[in-house]
Amino acid sequence: MVIGCLGCVGAVKESRPLLLAFFILLLLIFFLEILSIMLFFIYQDEIDHYAQRDLKKGLQLFGTEGNVGLTNAWMIVQTDFRCCGVTNHTDWFEVYNATRVPDSCCLEYSDNCGLDNPGTWWTAPCYERVKDWLNENLVALWIFALCTALTQILGLVFSMTMFCQAVKVETFYA
Repeated sequence: MVIGCLGCVGAVKESRPLLLAFFILLLLIFFLEILSIMLFFIYQDEIDHYAQRDLKKGLQLFGTEGNVGLTNAWMIVQTDFRCCGVTNHTDWFEVYNATRVPDSCCLEYSDNCGLDNPGTWWTAPCYERVKDWLNENLVALWIFALCTALTQILGLVFSMTMFCQAVKVETFYA
């Protein structure tokens, strides 16, 4: 937002230093985004491993004081994606130190249904379900990424065009 304001003020005032600063910062952000995408694809297996590990650590905070958002997020994910746990429903056994799961893991939701027979629980892993959902919506993600990149490239082109025009105007009136 600050960088956008820098570009707007630079354009309105036709300030060469502000336009150049905007161009350099926007170019830096653009290259960092490209680098992030490249690193994501290069280290995809490691990212998967760390994400699953951190999600399992997050399960330990389920239902604890001050973690209402995390608890609600897990309940919503498990209900909407019809899944249970990170890798499977046994992830919850470590959280509860018992053979039980949250009620959001149940095929048919009811109070304390997570204490019932494991045959009444979702068996699909949530990590894989969410990953599959992201893969199904990959086209929308790429369209968003391309629109963002196009907007940034246009910002770079227009800021440099204004920067160059400001030089010509100063030279012309000097």
